[in-house]
Amino acid sequence: MANNLEIIERSLKDFIEIQKIMGLAKKENAPETYAELKEKYLYLKALLQTAGVNLSEIDRIKE
Repeated sequence: MANNLEIIERSLKDFIEIQKIMGLAKKENAPETYAELKEKYLYLKALLQTAGVNLSEIDRIKE
């Protein structure tokens, strides 16, 4: 079973990857794709903030 640090590490990687893909979806004018990705983005953001991770330096989505 994964420990908390492993879960946080995987979540951080997912969070960064989701932001990259969201940027591409926005650039390609794909609003449905962006909206789907945003749901996962918000979930990961909440999870990481609950775990005490400071996202101010890595959160690139400004909405």
